[in-house]
Amino acid sequence: MFLLLAQYFEFEGVLNLFRYITFRAGGATVTALVIGLLIGPKFIGWLRVRQGKGQPIRDDGPQSHLAKRGTPTMGGLMILTSVAIAMLLWMDFRNPYLWACIIIVAGFGGIGYLDDHAKVTKSHHKGVSAKVRLLAEFLVAGVGVGIIVHNAGPDLYVPFLREPLFSLALPFDGPAWLVNFPYVVFGAFVIVGAGNAVNLTDGLDGLATMPVIIACLAFVLITYLVGNAIYANYLGIPHVPGAGDLTVLCLAIVGAGLAFLWFNAPPAAVFMGDTGSLALGGALGAIAVASKHEIVLAVVGGLFVLEAVSVIIQVFWYKRTGRRVFKMAPIHHHYEQKGWSEPTVVIRFWIVAFVLALAGLATLKLR
Repeated sequence: MFLLLAQYFEFEGVLNLFRYITFRAGGATVTALVIGLLIGPKFIGWLRVRQGKGQPIRDDGPQSHLAKRGTPTMGGLMILTSVAIAMLLWMDFRNPYLWACIIIVAGFGGIGYLDDHAKVTKSHHKGVSAKVRLLAEFLVAGVGVGIIVHNAGPDLYVPFLREPLFSLALPFDGPAWLVNFPYVVFGAFVIVGAGNAVNLTDGLDGLATMPVIIACLAFVLITYLVGNAIYANYLGIPHVPGAGDLTVLCLAIVGAGLAFLWFNAPPAAVFMGDTGSLALGGALGAIAVASKHEIVLAVVGGLFVLEAVSVIIQVFWYKRTGRRVFKMAPIHHHYEQKGWSEPTVVIRFWIVAFVLALAGLATLKLR
């Protein structure tokens, strides 16, 4: 909105700052943070009244979690509200990448909300069936990636190489949606994988929130550099015109995440639920796809990958042998069962997330 006003009224002097991505990104951060802190107490009170018993806690999980019964879930709605208002004020409404990401964030948030609502209503940890949820996620992600590939092309880039590895487009002339279909499938897998990996990580107070913030901060730099032709050419990374505006979304998520963490810090007054974790993971995946750094996301968000892989290994090995590799999956519960306190697990995993984000950023120069 502010950018449209600046362009329409041809702001000059100090007001010309509204035209700059860096200024609008900073404004989005502050806006989302302030809104989140302001609406938090009443929002949590409203959720507590509406949900009664709060999020169902599994009896077969760590016994320390039983004390969390009654804590409301769907706190992700608070994050999404803060991000939505910040984007409404500070985004460039003409940017297709932002709209693609917003569609994915809203869609994944909606899917997560239905899952959370089913869990609260049934007072059981099982919500919407996995097949239905995955189908809905792929449909939403496919729409978003379709918009992205229409503007950014189907080339796949990998770290350490200046040129694209290859094009994920079918080698014949035809409708764009058909030619680019392989990349749409690939991008959808990245986004759905990211959404569910963050969802699996969200098992302890603050465990998913801070790593998401760290990953978004890493992508603030990546998207800004990718969107700038001079910097992209110097570093040998893909140049995606318009991708710089994704910094506004990244920092809006950072601001909203920090506000949520204020209430989610141990002992949590609210859980983000699938409403927040799916939406935030989907946002990270969409930003990575739009900025042509899908592979780098696996490094920057390596903690989420570790959590998801631990579940895959546990399920696969248990079905094959009847034995468990980990005491409990996802892996953060494994360390709880080994005797680590919840704050110890959370803070140490934050450190891992920070180191992996730095490793991901290092790939920008190693080409």
